[in-house]
Amino acid sequence: MAENTKHVSYADAGVDTAEGARAVDAIKAAVAATNRPEVIGGLGGFGSCFSAAALKDMEEPILVSGTDGVGTKLAIAQLLDRHETVGEDLVAMCVDDIVPMGAEPLFFLDYVAIGKLRAEHVAKIVGGIAEGCRKSGCALVGGEMAEHPGVMAADDYDLAGFVVGVVDRPKLLGPELVRVGDVILGIPSSGIHSNGYSLVRKVAIEGRSVEELETPLPELGGESLADAVMRPTRIYAGQLLAALRAGAPVHAMAHITGGGITENLDRAMPEGVDALVYRGGEDGPAWDVPPVISYMVRAAGLTTEEAYRTFNMGVGMSVICAPEDVERARELLAEQGLETFVMGECVAGEAGAKGKVVYDDER
Repeated sequence: MAENTKHVSYADAGVDTAEGARAVDAIKAAVAATNRPEVIGGLGGFGSCFSAAALKDMEEPILVSGTDGVGTKLAIAQLLDRHETVGEDLVAMCVDDIVPMGAEPLFFLDYVAIGKLRAEHVAKIVGGIAEGCRKSGCALVGGEMAEHPGVMAADDYDLAGFVVGVVDRPKLLGPELVRVGDVILGIPSSGIHSNGYSLVRKVAIEGRSVEELETPLPELGGESLADAVMRPTRIYAGQLLAALRAGAPVHAMAHITGGGITENLDRAMPEGVDALVYRGGEDGPAWDVPPVISYMVRAAGLTTEEAYRTFNMGVGMSVICAPEDVERARELLAEQGLETFVMGECVAGEAGAKGKVVYDDER
């Protein structure tokens, strides 16, 4: 190299390792609050350790893993400068994807990619992740904060999450247990959750100032668009697992996430069995649709079919059980704070064909 080469530090290139260390210090307490007895050591190692000793008491332990992100909702969080709850969204998207198999989330890892790392900013984000882990009962055992100057704008960031859970094979839930005549129960969503936000941004966020977004709207029951769209995704895993441990007689579950009811409830259906959803009637479906979802459907001019393939339409999780077990299942779910409603039933479908979702107003 030439002798007169100018010295350029890592900080000059845009990466502040000292600020990264401060960020780790800022999140240590939040992460420690999620610890389970199985966690070995703490933050700072090259890998995270989690004892699997308890698995030896299971007949056949099956590890169940999942990964997801938050997506376009992060762009709205950045616009509004609200970062405290997007971590809950991240955890919810992961843990509620594995609980339909009856799996208990054990530990969680996150990946935070950010343009310019600021300790207090990252602490808000990771604090939300830790809160989501606390609510779902899994440990936040590690993660990565990566500063990307020149790749991302200073205020931009993205999140990814990874969860590992376990279920004993005799307690594994799924389509194999579902039969014609089974009842489909719905558990209310807290709102839009973290799906359909590219459409939300297009029809309700773009072109509006922060002041407009924070103004209460009568059509949202006096809530602002900012509050309605940033409400965190409801986390069901901990309550559902508690109900299962208490003996809730469940055959299968479906997390109503991206793709709405139409493209998620069918995952719980075996061959030759369809999910008939009660959507008809002059008053709409057999449950309440959150005002913010109805607002978005109107704003986008969606057809009913499009709406049920885009948003959760007020159903965050579906639970399927035998008709004779409905009362007992609802009782045990209610004891865990999970309100339920009958949203459909399992009916005979095409022999040999994968089960699908059908609606009573289309039959």
